[in-house]
Amino acid sequence: SDAHLIETRLHSEQVLKGRFISVNRDTVRLPNGGEGIREYVVHPGAVMVIALDDDGMVVLERQYRYPLQRAMIEFPAGKLDAGEASWACAVRELWEETGYRAREWARAGVLHPVISYGTEFIDIWFARGLTLHERRLDEGEFLDVFTATPGDLLAACHSGEVTDAKTLTGALWLQNVVRGDWTLTWAS
Repeated sequence: SDAHLIETRLHSEQVLKGRFISVNRDTVRLPNGGEGIREYVVHPGAVMVIALDDDGMVVLERQYRYPLQRAMIEFPAGKLDAGEASWACAVRELWEETGYRAREWARAGVLHPVISYGTEFIDIWFARGLTLHERRLDEGEFLDVFTATPGDLLAACHSGEVTDAKTLTGALWLQNVVRGDWTLTWAS
């Protein structure tokens, strides 16, 4: 039982309301009876797509990330719109960002990238049977799309070129799926 670890919300205050995230400050009752303050980002959730072409290459992106002031290598990903199903978001994001449509999909799992200060979750999807169409980037979205071998991606993770948490987690999934250690259930 985790009862001896649970903190109970006593009061919650929204201290910032952004376009898609907000920041809350909660007063909590600690397990020892004392009180504490917890500040955290409320995020609607997101998806990440590990798309494999027929040659076993993986689709990646380079996108400038303002908070880090640099371009990052990432898997295609994006936030859930209000009421949007995870799979629908994965299909939409892959198409909008890369131009690819997939014949088959498999949900691999979920990751929580910042458990210490955020509610964000990212559903991990695999896609295969790709066909290329015209992409539809969001207004103000700029990114390069490229393919790499799984080995090249893992080497970029090892060298520190890839540092994005979701992409590192996706590379772990990809490595284990390619080796046959982890299985996926594919659907059209």
